[in-house]
Amino acid sequence: MRKPTKTAGKQSGFTLLEAMISIVILSVGVLGLAAVYSQGLFYAALTQYDYIAEKKAEQAVEAMFTARDIKSLSWSNINNVSQGGVFVDGPQNILVPGTDGLVGTQTDTGAADELITTGPGPDGIFGTPDDTTLDLNPWMKRTIAIAPVVVAGVTEQNLRQVTVTITYQVGTKTRSYVLVSYISAFA
Repeated sequence: MRKPTKTAGKQSGFTLLEAMISIVILSVGVLGLAAVYSQGLFYAALTQYDYIAEKKAEQAVEAMFTARDIKSLSWSNINNVSQGGVFVDGPQNILVPGTDGLVGTQTDTGAADELITTGPGPDGIFGTPDDTTLDLNPWMKRTIAIAPVVVAGVTEQNLRQVTVTITYQVGTKTRSYVLVSYISAFA
């Protein structure tokens, strides 16, 4: 009778070292995805502030057009204070419009901070006293710069460029929104 012979065969499979290396590589990949996901959430949260900045810039320009159209503001007054107009130079807090109804003018001095309603309060109904609000100051500033338009070396007397810049700080990021528009002397 023959004795069975044992053959030493190679076992196939993963060694402990190979398993640990694959776990480390997988962990690095998962952590990378988590970082990308958290950055995406951060920038998605910024869209609310970007939208507010856009609307605050549009508010300034639309008020200027309305004042021109209803003739509550003369063409010479649609300029910065340094040029003999009513719009304050440099970055300003975003305040409730003053007596002239325009934002960014000298009449805004001493006005209350502008608040934005961001959602209903505990009662779940918009327009009630418990709504949640956001004070735009001091982290949001508006700059209104009005300049003459020069075409082929000639200054257009009935056309001005209006640049409204909203600068705001969210966390460690400083962001800005710039709206450029043109206004003419004619309604």
